[in-house]
Amino acid sequence: MNRYKILGILLALVAMITACQNKNTEDHSSHNSGDIAYYTCSMHPQIRVDKPGKCPICQMDLIPVKNNGLETEEIALSAQQIKLGNISMQTIEETKNRREESYTGMLTYNQNNIKTISARTMGRIEKLFFKTTGNYIRLNDPLYVLYSEDIAIAKRDYLAAWKQLEIPGDFGKNAKTLMNAAEQKLLFYGLTEKQIESLQQSKEVSPYTTFYSTFSGYITVIDVTEGSYVMEGSGLIRIADLSNLWLEAQINATYANQISIGQSANIYFTDFPDKSINSKITFINPEINTDTRLLLIRLEVPNQNVMLKPGMQAMIKLKQPDINGLFIPTDAVIREEKATYIWIEKRPGVFINKMVETGAEINGMIEIKSKIDKEEKIVISGAYAINSEYKFRKGSDPMEGMKM
Repeated sequence: MNRYKILGILLALVAMITACQNKNTEDHSSHNSGDIAYYTCSMHPQIRVDKPGKCPICQMDLIPVKNNGLETEEIALSAQQIKLGNISMQTIEETKNRREESYTGMLTYNQNNIKTISARTMGRIEKLFFKTTGNYIRLNDPLYVLYSEDIAIAKRDYLAAWKQLEIPGDFGKNAKTLMNAAEQKLLFYGLTEKQIESLQQSKEVSPYTTFYSTFSGYITVIDVTEGSYVMEGSGLIRIADLSNLWLEAQINATYANQISIGQSANIYFTDFPDKSINSKITFINPEINTDTRLLLIRLEVPNQNVMLKPGMQAMIKLKQPDINGLFIPTDAVIREEKATYIWIEKRPGVFINKMVETGAEINGMIEIKSKIDKEEKIVISGAYAINSEYKFRKGSDPMEGMKM
């Protein structure tokens, strides 16, 4: 009897072990039927295989990732993740944006308002009335005294002809012709009519002649010193009128098609934050610098009370025609090497990427040229948080494998 009891117990144990093995087999079979999407490494999420094993990088055991029913380009986030990532969405519509391009420029002399005082004949600088740059010169202020034998000879010819005007007959007529010729020569040398007339009163000829400024401005260059000899045509002093300045800026050649002569601009000054001036582009260099790929533009700036100085920096804001289009914040667009895309909320908590073509960037907004459904909710903040989470989970670029 004891023998049958023992046999029965053994049969029951065998039946239980077989049932457990069958159950485990069924559970494992059910487990592989679609619950697991792939296996990955917790330290290296870019590893994705379809069977268990070890990570080829760190040799850790791969962990299973269950199939959550999402498409490859989709990612699901919890309410807490959305809140922590400051992720917000909204539908977008076509709007009008005023476009302004900003460039940094530098004030410089208006070359049209720079005059150079040159020697009209050879001689020696006997005296300079202004010896340092930056001095302001008024119209008719004395500039320098020149010792010149050529001018002295012309003075004697003029005075001699003047003295012979009273002689009757042809001799007096010839004297008048000679005097006119001598007067023209003195005017050519730079003497004023008043200086020429004074010769008739003094009746003396001096080799020293004082020259006066024919305009007002600030001395920018002095090329001579007292006692130096000068040749005909030599530059002596350069004077600049600062009542009108040039503002020059270098812009990227890419934007050359966006500017034109006469285009309006607002100018702001670093040294005078409260001061602004309206101006227009007066010059665009026809040549692009081949080394820097920059293009020179120029604007004229009125300078009342000479407050502005050459060398000051200024900000140029060029006004562009208004643009109608779909605009979203610039940070909402993900720009990768191979693609540009945005994130869209497909359904609550689930996001999908969409490749787009972008246009103009205006005041922190960027134009989306691709077609966007009015009902689609675009991620306008936190797009980079979604992108980072996508790469962490799936170990790949959201645009990987997509055709460009």
